[in-house]
Amino acid sequence: MQHEMKAGILFTAASYVMWGLIPIYWKMVTHVSAYEILANRIIWSFVFMIVLLVVLKKLAPLQNVLKEIKMYPKKALALAAASFLISINWFVYIWAVNHDQIIETSMGYYINPLMSVLLGIVVLKEALSKTQILSFLLAAGGVLIMTFSYGSFPWVSLSLATSFALYGLVKKIIKMDASVGLTIETAVVTPLALLYLVYESMQGSIHLFSGNLKTDLFLMSGGVLTAIPLLLFANGAQKIPLYMIGFLQYIAPTMTLLLGVFVYKETFTQSQMLSFVFIWSALAMFTYAQTKGIQKKKAVA
Repeated sequence: MQHEMKAGILFTAASYVMWGLIPIYWKMVTHVSAYEILANRIIWSFVFMIVLLVVLKKLAPLQNVLKEIKMYPKKALALAAASFLISINWFVYIWAVNHDQIIETSMGYYINPLMSVLLGIVVLKEALSKTQILSFLLAAGGVLIMTFSYGSFPWVSLSLATSFALYGLVKKIIKMDASVGLTIETAVVTPLALLYLVYESMQGSIHLFSGNLKTDLFLMSGGVLTAIPLLLFANGAQKIPLYMIGFLQYIAPTMTLLLGVFVYKETFTQSQMLSFVFIWSALAMFTYAQTKGIQKKKAVA
């Protein structure tokens, strides 16, 4: 059990470290539009996942899911929703990184766990403790500070938090093997991605296969970069308790914040700092409430 726990922590932490370092990768292709990067990410993720399923001999589970989709149209709609939600999330993230808004992406993923719980309350009718209510109020205060200090709504942060929380909710409802799920999700939007690249090619503004080998490799490798952390997470998350995942999930936004401030020299104002203090306080209270809740359930059991 101890060996399995260690392996789970290692896999899960590695996935969050990879997600935390992703801005460095997208910064390498700032000369390419976010739309084209997204289209390539979708296409090459799909190609990589098909190859991976063949290697892992998981084509049978994929076929089973496809049969289920034919029998249950609602599952097909849920998968389509997941596809578009993750595509929106990827696009906003890529756009923000390449427009020097890494700090705001960090805030989005700090807010994400709170947004997930909020959806759980609204959609799944889950109960909320007083501590959790207070954590939501603190987070809302942080968002309001950000809004008034910028003079504009922090749409990047909230778009990332909301799209990923909704994606997580859909995935929770349909329950599916991570590799099979990602294959189908990318398959749904691959035709649109291909159409976009054909359009870009006709306009003469496409970067893929236009003579720059470095750009080609970066765009194509985006598929591998997308799949590997997701598979590490799926493997690791099964081996460790939920509260442990809750602690580890803050690795990625913390690394992203540090990259934005210290590597890419984005401005980190006093108002932003105050906003983050509110959100960090909210997360500390939220994590404490979750941990206490899990300990109580264990004591009763």
